[in-house]
Amino acid sequence: MNPVLTPFRIQKYLGGLRYPARKDEVLERARQRGADEQVLDALRRLPEDRAFDSPISLSREVGRPPVT
Repeated sequence: MNPVLTPFRIQKYLGGLRYPARKDEVLERARQRGADEQVLDALRRLPEDRAFDSPISLSREVGRPPVT
């Protein structure tokens, strides 16, 4: 069973990330810090076309329901 995906859990893998940050930078930092697949999957769903200004803006985007 996977633990609940919380903003805190995601942010623990992004320590030291400089903002604004693009999706590729976010994913690279998470990989470097050993993020599990559940966290990486959530980050892969981030939009390609924007930079995130802060950990809060990133967490908000991860928490949005997927567009279908």
